[in-house]
Amino acid sequence: MREFRDRVAVVTGAASGIGRAIAERCCAEGMKVVLADVELPALLQAERELRDRGATVLAVHTDVSQLGDVEALARKTLDAFAAVHLLWNNAGVGNAGVGASTSWETTQADWEWLLGVNLWGVIHGIRVFVPILLEQQTEAYIVNTASTAGLVAGATLPIYRVTKHAVVALSETLHCELAELRAPVKVSVLCPGFVKTRISESARNRPARLQNPSTHMKQLRPEVEARQQRYLEMAAAGMPPEEVAAHVFAGIRDEQFYILTHPDRDHEIRARMENILNRRNPSGA
Repeated sequence: MREFRDRVAVVTGAASGIGRAIAERCCAEGMKVVLADVELPALLQAERELRDRGATVLAVHTDVSQLGDVEALARKTLDAFAAVHLLWNNAGVGNAGVGASTSWETTQADWEWLLGVNLWGVIHGIRVFVPILLEQQTEAYIVNTASTAGLVAGATLPIYRVTKHAVVALSETLHCELAELRAPVKVSVLCPGFVKTRISESARNRPARLQNPSTHMKQLRPEVEARQQRYLEMAAAGMPPEEVAAHVFAGIRDEQFYILTHPDRDHEIRARMENILNRRNPSGA
């Protein structure tokens, strides 16, 4: 896809971070943009600010973990603009508010929250929107936001890693399925490194029904606590979201499936692939 003007984009997680930068770039390209987010005040503020700049936008309050919300998002998009050309399954949450560091200590609620947003959000987006894109029989594009955490191994962020590996695998499968059909719908998976967003504050949007009791919060091992603090510092100094959006639009224009925005992480990805091919045990931070 090389022409964007007057086309319709749907962006989930559009009220902040990478999603907000994506929405702004879509508007700058002349697109009509549907903004979807669970954080209503920030969503309405984004809609207002973009409209004040002359953009054509529509805000739809959406919890991507809920199929009904994503179905409503599609209906409202078609009612307003009659088509969809770019779907960005971007909404995601981090490990903030998860009260343990190991895969066996995390609670059912921890798993349900992160899987619901990070993975089921993408699944719902694909199941609801791909039939629409295929029925249109016009050029369209899907971008799924994963992470370098979906390409490397490590002893931290167990649920987050699981969701992002799954998004990469789902995106690869979707790409192959659409190619087999020779459909005019293309796919990319975005795997950024550290980006300056509010993902460390994800707990602000954690549903009450999936909260952990305060008694569950465990004292982290010193080395884990130090590693998590280092991650926070690296995120605070991370790539601006606007730069990530620029990388992705370049990737869309070139029909590049894997969009890797941080070359400094390539050695970690290469190490994992070499471990697999050489039958070595996993390694990583």
